[in-house]
Amino acid sequence: MSLLRTGLAVGALLASTALASAQTVTIATVNNGDMIRMQKLTDDFTAKHPGITLEWVTLEENVLRQRVTTDIATKGGQYDVVTIGTYEAPIWAKQGWLAPLDGMAADYDVDDLLPPIRAGLSVDGKLYAAPFYGESSMVMYRTDLMEKAGLTMPDAPTWAFIAEAARAMTDKDAGIYGVCLRGKAGWGENAAFITATANSFGARWFDMDWKPQFDSPQWRETLDFYITLMNEAGPPGASSNGFNENLALFQTGKCGMWIDATVAASFVTNPAESTVADKVGFALAPDTGLGKRANWLWAWSLAIPASSGDIDAAKTFIGWATDKAYLELVASKEGWANVPPGTRTSLYQNPAYLEAAPFAQMTLDSIMAADPTNPTVEPVPYTGIQFVAIPEFQGMATAIGQQFSAALAGQTTAEQALASAQALATREMTRGGYIK
Repeated sequence: MSLLRTGLAVGALLASTALASAQTVTIATVNNGDMIRMQKLTDDFTAKHPGITLEWVTLEENVLRQRVTTDIATKGGQYDVVTIGTYEAPIWAKQGWLAPLDGMAADYDVDDLLPPIRAGLSVDGKLYAAPFYGESSMVMYRTDLMEKAGLTMPDAPTWAFIAEAARAMTDKDAGIYGVCLRGKAGWGENAAFITATANSFGARWFDMDWKPQFDSPQWRETLDFYITLMNEAGPPGASSNGFNENLALFQTGKCGMWIDATVAASFVTNPAESTVADKVGFALAPDTGLGKRANWLWAWSLAIPASSGDIDAAKTFIGWATDKAYLELVASKEGWANVPPGTRTSLYQNPAYLEAAPFAQMTLDSIMAADPTNPTVEPVPYTGIQFVAIPEFQGMATAIGQQFSAALAGQTTAEQALASAQALATREMTRGGYIK
């Protein structure tokens, strides 16, 4: 009996030790295609790290931002890994809300990260978020519809050409719309797109004294152009369409042109997902001849809240998901054209990738041309292209995006939307102490 009791006690001890050593990493991420693909491939991670269990919380973009922001600001500790971008990373790092990503595995090769992407995720030279994919924005267009319209897309188009082509390509009776653009309210949805567009029209959020500029002629020209173009050549219900909705429209042959994130290129050219995969061309984001194009800079990235109870395990997962070996894993399963783009210099030196991805050079050129430190025609006191890198921006842009979306839906006018934006931004910037 004593031997039996001893054996049982040892077995119980071993079981409790195993349970104690098992770690669970909870990951909050966005419901974009590359992230969904990552979840499908995590058997590779668990095979290599059997002591770490992954739990996924996958959310629509606006919902993700709300929940993650609330949790991290209150140190709620719900998540061990959060999916954030180049707006949040430096702001949250300075607040002490993120754990630095030092001590990564020796073969991680931080120096291989594209310089603009790495800089946007670092504070004082220290990396606080690892890029899962990086992006700028560009024009994706139907080559067959462009040819049918008797037009040729330039490599570097103007907004005037985009408007001409959109109207020429529109065939509403056939359910084809010349252009699909973000209209869904959200600081990372329509506010991001319209801000980048406004930069190319010579507009800016604030002057050098932090005074809002939504009452400027440049902003009025931007919003009038956007709403008119969408009413004449955009799909119905555009005020509800964000990245994923427009992706679906383009993949099913409903859009002649789509101006959005470069990361979409692999999805619109994938025959398994897109009905127009062999009929897609690419061009730089448009301009108006003022020296700024409507291309942004962003990286969906993985970071660790300082409140996480499993920082080492979280760091192990991030290393797996964002290193070179992960790109090779995706390539082995899905082909090189479908690896997450825009993060590593070595990817754009890889002959297999360059051959498989006709959009590779345009993506790289767009990313490298983006300049968050000099985003506008006239000088500004802030950094950021499609966002303003201050904590107050998220709340302001969410509310202003709602005004722009309402104007697109015809619930208010462009003039009224801009007046509301001016009043709201002035109030918030005064409250924040920016306006003296």
